Amino acid sequence: MKRFKTISTSFIIVIAVIFGCNVYYLISLYNSIKSNVERDVMMALADADIDDMWERADRANRAAIAAQKAHLENGDSIIEGHGRVSGVKDEDGNFVTTSQSSKGDTRVNKTPLRRDRSYTNQMVNEMSQQMHESMDPFVDFNLSIMDSIVLERLADRHIYPDFIAVEIINSNDDVIRGNSHIPKNRARYDVFSLCFNPESDMYYRAYMTPITRQILSQMLGVIVTVFLLMTSFTMAFWYLFRTVSRLRTIEEMKDDFVSNMTHELKTPIAIAYSANDALLNYDTANDPQKKVTYLNIANKQLKRLGELVENILAMSMERRRAMKLKPEEIQLHLLVEDISAAQRLRGEKNISINVDIDESIIVEADRTHLANVLNNLIDNAIKYSGDSVEITIIGDNKKLSVRDNGIGIPSKSIQYLFNKFYRVPHGNRQDIRGYGIGLYYVKSILDKMGWTIEVKSTEGEGSVFTIKFSKDER
Repeated sequence: MKRFKTISTSFIIVIAVIFGCNVYYLISLYNSIKSNVERDVMMALADADIDDMWERADRANRAAIAAQKAHLENGDSIIEGHGRVSGVKDEDGNFVTTSQSSKGDTRVNKTPLRRDRSYTNQMVNEMSQQMHESMDPFVDFNLSIMDSIVLERLADRHIYPDFIAVEIINSNDDVIRGNSHIPKNRARYDVFSLCFNPESDMYYRAYMTPITRQILSQMLGVIVTVFLLMTSFTMAFWYLFRTVSRLRTIEEMKDDFVSNMTHELKTPIAIAYSANDALLNYDTANDPQKKVTYLNIANKQLKRLGELVENILAMSMERRRAMKLKPEEIQLHLLVEDISAAQRLRGEKNISINVDIDESIIVEADRTHLANVLNNLIDNAIKYSGDSVEITIIGDNKKLSVRDNGIGIPSKSIQYLFNKFYRVPHGNRQDIRGYGIGLYYVKSILDKMGWTIEVKSTEGEGSVFTIKFSKDER
């Protein structure tokens, strides 16, 4: 048993260590994925900044074109610069437009920008900063458009927050341009900041729903797999531990049973041998009374020995799944009366058995096994009673009850009463002997016949065993 406990403890420690390692690696994986998601959010914010500038450039260029048309209609001259770089959106889409003036001639080059890709991949950071320097003082921000662009760039990276809102701040966290979409309770949102114009000390600060859900969605497969593995390991080990513990308990009970049974077998054999030896070695022919006494002793002990062997065989037969019952129609009153008459002849106590069963009651059952069941119940009633035993057996078409005035059964023991090798504890009393198989045999046979048995008992007042007949006999 000590070795078993040592091995069990070792297994528990190993499982705990494995579980701890899995938790550690899950935390590490969570932190790694969190870093990647945060980097993706910052990249999306940077991409959105470039995209927003091009949207603002569109608005500015449309306004400039409209102003030029107005000047031309009024006959005003247009002063051309030597060169410029601007963003223009015409019917064919967005372009990077460069112009160069020389001796009154202007050459314009238009390079198209692809809408299916982030503008960040097509422009450099230097151009971004130059555009902010030249554009921010003249072209106003539209944070609603910025919010929608950030959502698009996050979606490009498979990040789908429920809420996103951007505002403009300085390095002191003073709000330069607020966003009406940002709620007052900002503590429950994740915050990301990006400096888009260092010269003017301007930052984007984005509020978005926590990225924990995004991280857990990426880890879901690993978390579920680890959880299932650890649950399987734990349940398997628990089942193994429970099974082995039960087997060890049964083994110990079986050892006790063998020890008790060996002692019980030796006792009647020794008494019967002594009585037989007395008959052979002493002159009993001239003393008929002594001869009868010795013969009764031997007969009683042999009968006791036969009962012990019968119990062992019954238990052995019950364990065999192939055991077949031989049901037949039995007149219940006659069977119970025959068994009661034999039990009344026992001389160790004052035994009174009253049978209240109508002679017309017929049951279909295996006669031998049913007789063994009733003998066990009556034998227990006699064994666990005082010097005077009163047993009442009542039966009808639905049930059969065996009531006694014995010592009763503790309520905590009733649920284990029909377990194999279980014996109700009776303190230090040594006059009540048993093997823990009688009621187990009773329950097994009744289950096989499709019947049930119930027990009601009060300590010091007696017990009632009720067999309920069932129509679906096996």
